[in-house]
Amino acid sequence: MKKTLVEIVKDILSDLDGEDINSISDTVEALQVAKIVEQTFNDIVLTRAIPEHETLLKLTALSNSERPTHFVLEDSQARIKAVWYDCSSDNSFEYRQIRYLEPFDFIQHIDKTNSSYVLSSDVASGTKLRIGNDRHPTFFTSFDDKHIVMDSFDATVDTTLRNSKVRAFGTTFPVFSVSDFYIPELDVSVFPYLIQEAKSRAFSVMKGAVDQKTEQAARRAKVFVQNDQRRVKVESKLRNYGRR
Repeated sequence: MKKTLVEIVKDILSDLDGEDINSISDTVEALQVAKIVEQTFNDIVLTRAIPEHETLLKLTALSNSERPTHFVLEDSQARIKAVWYDCSSDNSFEYRQIRYLEPFDFIQHIDKTNSSYVLSSDVASGTKLRIGNDRHPTFFTSFDDKHIVMDSFDATVDTTLRNSKVRAFGTTFPVFSVSDFYIPELDVSVFPYLIQEAKSRAFSVMKGAVDQKTEQAARRAKVFVQNDQRRVKVESKLRNYGRR
């Protein structure tokens, strides 16, 4: 069962023998517990692949002649698992999956380009990149974990790769709100782990002690989360293209 942040904080304060509250802003202790819950939540979403955070993503093209095949990732986009591009000449959306290459392999690939190309430049270092301009993209990489670079574009169709033609799938970072009625964006099966882990941390931080029963409950919840993250079992999974 999911709970609001104020309900979670009240539960933890009760186990800590803390003061009863109606709002997390009522006491300094309640705000401290809310921050512990926030830190626990962020650790969970950063270290685990949670299915409900997977979604179609929109990439933003830099759209300039110096970097015609560059896209930038938003800070909220945690991991890219797959990328497609519309390789039609009439906007009929004939999506082709663009394959990921490790940066070193990507460099070797574009250095072998011997057909028509333009010189692009890497965002971080300014290094010149030989980008094909007579064919649709086939491969992509990222040199800085912030920008995606594709290996080519068809200049007879577009002068740069476009936002409207790219499609991506991956995971996002949900934003935690320290407010009474905020419900953490986690699947119901992960909630017990969030609460028990936050409770364990609160005992350690605020009491300077470890509550053995709480620790055992947190470990059990953690094992359950690791072994059963999906509510609907999916036999075949997308290959892990993209950010690592």
